[in-house]
Amino acid sequence: MHFLFLLLLVWGGPMPQPERKDLQTPCRLQQNHKASKADFEAVMGEIAAGWNQNNAERAAACFSEDATYTSVPNVQARKGRAALYEWFGGRNGRPRRMNMEWHHLLFDPGQQIGVGEYTFSYDVRTHGLVIVKIRDGLVSNWREYEHESKLSWSEMIGNNQF
Repeated sequence: MHFLFLLLLVWGGPMPQPERKDLQTPCRLQQNHKASKADFEAVMGEIAAGWNQNNAERAAACFSEDATYTSVPNVQARKGRAALYEWFGGRNGRPRRMNMEWHHLLFDPGQQIGVGEYTFSYDVRTHGLVIVKIRDGLVSNWREYEHESKLSWSEMIGNNQF
């Protein structure tokens, strides 16, 4: 203990920590940034990774501070990154991991609006679409439409695969 105190006293501060690669994220506020298709795909991938790892902080970081999240036809809107962080599981995560799989991601850079077709599982399995507005590199609006089904993705779409 005395050695550590002397080392800090002589050196003058705490030891520098190496940069943690696991903290890097494509989700960061970028004022006046127009997202590209690649940016959109990275943000959507990061949200899915956060949910799939039961990491609410990772997923919520991709939403703006004032984001609006709705699931039609449910009229309840979740508003703000802090509320989404808690809804995604907060500090301790949800009792079980969520599972999000993107099947198609489309993005219009001019409007900064994207669409994702997905399968999501938690207590039930759903297949759906979400339409997303990107602002300054983050999701500002999320509106999802989904259908509950016990079918797998390939069973659900049947012969209409693309």
